[in-house]
Amino acid sequence: MCRWIAYRGAPTYLETFVAAPAHSLIHQSLHAAEAVTGTNGDGFGVGWYADRDEPGLYRETLPAWSDENLRHLCRQIRARLFFAHVRASTGPATSRANCHPFAYGRWLFMHNGQIGGWPQMRRTVEGMIPDALYAARMGGTDSEALFLAAIAAGAENDPVRAVTATLETVARKMRAKGVTEPLRFAAALTDGRDLYAFRWSSDDRPPTLYWSESEDRLLVASEPLDGSRERWALVPPDHALVAPAGAAPRVQPMTLRENRAA
Repeated sequence: MCRWIAYRGAPTYLETFVAAPAHSLIHQSLHAAEAVTGTNGDGFGVGWYADRDEPGLYRETLPAWSDENLRHLCRQIRARLFFAHVRASTGPATSRANCHPFAYGRWLFMHNGQIGGWPQMRRTVEGMIPDALYAARMGGTDSEALFLAAIAAGAENDPVRAVTATLETVARKMRAKGVTEPLRFAAALTDGRDLYAFRWSSDDRPPTLYWSESEDRLLVASEPLDGSRERWALVPPDHALVAPAGAAPRVQPMTLRENRAA
């Protein structure tokens, strides 16, 4: 499983959370504490918002711990909102196009989890992406397919409803095909202002997802970045963290009719 962090707040250098803390994302790429696999070496990526509406992206297939460019960039890039992700592939090839985060217009998305039976489900899920959006599909991951399917379902207007509807549809199609492997989803989505995070699975083992808020910042992460666990709250299973710009974050239920596999 992958590891990721999302930050929104006062402009800060990416290295503050990607490289500097005791349990930074780069450290997690080698020593994840709450993942099925402790090593996440199948590429990495960062996406950030500065002076333009659309995000900047840097993605690479090297392990995060061995890319000197990542450390240099994180020392220099200062952003009010950024995503960072280290990848442990569940099947699709290690390539730049398959590294998170994924971008579409002003939107960024990253994911930890899987669509069970992806080789069997790929064509079906990709069928949920209309032709006008399919040209934006650069790689072969289930994560990117879920992102574009959610955009097609209306994520630009109502992200929580669109993501919930997308998961519901995929879970239903998995059942119809007799796929017994789970659909697991811990993901973040942003338009550069509002931030959304989701924790859901079709079984009882959703990927971990934490959040921490202080006066001038919001952090969401697969696992805490430091030893002060009292500063971090676990997003409950089947819930979304909704953080509109200028408003307090809130945690709300995700209601899916296809809530659990039989």
